[in-house]
Amino acid sequence: MTRRPAPRRSTRPAPGRTPLVRHLAAAAALVALGGCNTVVMRPAGDVAVQESSLIVWSVVLMLLIIVPVMALVVLFAWRYRESNTEASYEPDWDHSTGLELVIWSAPLLIIIALGALTWVGTHTLDPYRPLARTAPGKPVAANVRPLEVQVVALDWKWLFIYPEQGVATVNELVVPVDRPVKFTMTSSSVMNALWVPTMAGMIYTMPGMETVLHGVLNRTGKFEGRSGNYSGAGFSHMTFWTHSVTPARFDQWVAGVKRNRWQLDNATYLKLAKPSEKVRPIGFSTVDPALFKRVVAMCTKPGTSCMQNMSHAGPAVNDRPQRTDEPEGALTRDPSQKGESPHSTAPQGSAPGSNDPGAGNRDMTMLDKPGLDIPALRRANASKGA
Repeated sequence: MTRRPAPRRSTRPAPGRTPLVRHLAAAAALVALGGCNTVVMRPAGDVAVQESSLIVWSVVLMLLIIVPVMALVVLFAWRYRESNTEASYEPDWDHSTGLELVIWSAPLLIIIALGALTWVGTHTLDPYRPLARTAPGKPVAANVRPLEVQVVALDWKWLFIYPEQGVATVNELVVPVDRPVKFTMTSSSVMNALWVPTMAGMIYTMPGMETVLHGVLNRTGKFEGRSGNYSGAGFSHMTFWTHSVTPARFDQWVAGVKRNRWQLDNATYLKLAKPSEKVRPIGFSTVDPALFKRVVAMCTKPGTSCMQNMSHAGPAVNDRPQRTDEPEGALTRDPSQKGESPHSTAPQGSAPGSNDPGAGNRDMTMLDKPGLDIPALRRANASKGA
């Protein structure tokens, strides 16, 4: 009986494993990575420049330890391999004063350098600290006032109020180039975070509280701003454009917004505060001067007591009589009156989905359709002058 020859194995490489395919895949990956925008490392303002420098120096200092350690791992593995008979073999070796000094002194010096760098940078870049300069060698003059911008994080959009100019915008921020900007921020419902990477750091906003951020932009242009903290279903679209323009262009933009016939009063704000997504920029020609304070005090709804009047009726020493238009504070009440005042922040009714699981739980803020009940408003196009 003749034996059949065994089938020959194919020497052709498996599909997808040829050198050409591997090289094309690597090239495609590089092209994809080339589309990434390292916006944090491409700042447009002095504060962001200092923050990016802090990141670079911190990484460099850490690499002074990481790179030598990784190199020594490879060196030791190669030098003391089993086949290398020329390497010294000392199984009873257990101590080296010089090696101990290097092992402990190098990381200690790196930690001291990192600590000093972080301490100085943290105090210099304190978001509550007014800017001392707008650029290296350009201190802020004593007569220069920062541009005041009051920010309210809504679901899911940003409200910017310019108290000095008396106008407001939604999802559009316009600032003069080389002028310090002071953001006073709060939130209408849930915790959020304002972030313009090319301008300054990210600061959180919280209901019933004010947070502050100082920043500046040193070149004209159009820069992206966004929410840096997940806040519900519309978080992904909670973005806006920041326009850095010349002072003359900024004045023109303010004049253009003032030509709108829409006004931002308390009733309009309550409509604006309803959850809505993908809201286009809106401009308001006038703003209620006390609106931001009421938002912070959580008393924009009619009949709601303001939070600043809930703790006590006056100064801590209680050296003045209570006014007729303010509620009796908790610190001035008799213990027998405990529990008589309504809980302004307590949940009202049953929680969504408690009886019907899955209903109303799309987000934490109970998306209220149709949401923003404000017609499209005319706005000045700041991007043309950017």
